[in-house]
Amino acid sequence: MDGKALSERVRAQVREELAALGSPAVCLATVLVGDDAPSRRYVASKQKQAAEVGMGSKHVELPPTATQAEVEVVVAGLAADPAVHGILVQLPLPAGLDEHRVIDLIPPDKDVDGLTAASLGRLVRGEPGLVPATPRGCMGLLAAYEVPVAGRRAVVVGRSTLVGLPVALLLARKGTDATVTVAHSRTPDLAGVVREADIVVSAVGVARLVQPDWVKPGAAVLDVGISRTESGIVGDVDPGVAEVAGWLTPMPGGTGAMTVACLLENTLDAARLQGAV
Repeated sequence: MDGKALSERVRAQVREELAALGSPAVCLATVLVGDDAPSRRYVASKQKQAAEVGMGSKHVELPPTATQAEVEVVVAGLAADPAVHGILVQLPLPAGLDEHRVIDLIPPDKDVDGLTAASLGRLVRGEPGLVPATPRGCMGLLAAYEVPVAGRRAVVVGRSTLVGLPVALLLARKGTDATVTVAHSRTPDLAGVVREADIVVSAVGVARLVQPDWVKPGAAVLDVGISRTESGIVGDVDPGVAEVAGWLTPMPGGTGAMTVACLLENTLDAARLQGAV
């Protein structure tokens, strides 16, 4: 499953939709606290890709010494700004800052990361709202590659609010209709549980956790986890799984490539929710 190629199609669609709407001033705001180099590169990529599809961007950067109050003032200001349609606070925040308090200042209609309590509540209840970008990308890959989902057994390895829990909800929701198991480090016989799945989503950040003998022949395997090793960036899924799986996302070029593209989709959806386009 080529996430890079699909992400290019998604970005092209967003660009075309914006052009068809008369190129409205849709703005994505990013907030970076601290000087983490990977976070800085990731934020820069988001801004660059926003510009490429015809969106504006606004960036606020705070030093690693920023206080909780200083961060909250910035986010609250963006929340109140009608010219800003999507807000993304780059995580993790420096130690000592309460991420939940900061994130929950974002109005759900501007929450392009889908991480506020309100956004997650909408997802649980099946109400219209913004879904975290990586889970949205996973679902997009399954749809684009026509992977059968309804009535199939899915196993999600990982239970984070960023990926594991949202993707489990998306797979199980009415109309998608997978039967979903959420597995984790305390799951007995994790390999045996994964082996039962027609669809595997691994999002734990443990290098090459999922081995070929964990995978049912012909299963769809989505590799979301990222680990930085001496040999470079690797995923949760061992490359040998390609010999067993029916569908497999590469690392890199799979689910990660979809994340920023889906973030741009979310920003356009956010503008629609706010009646700005």
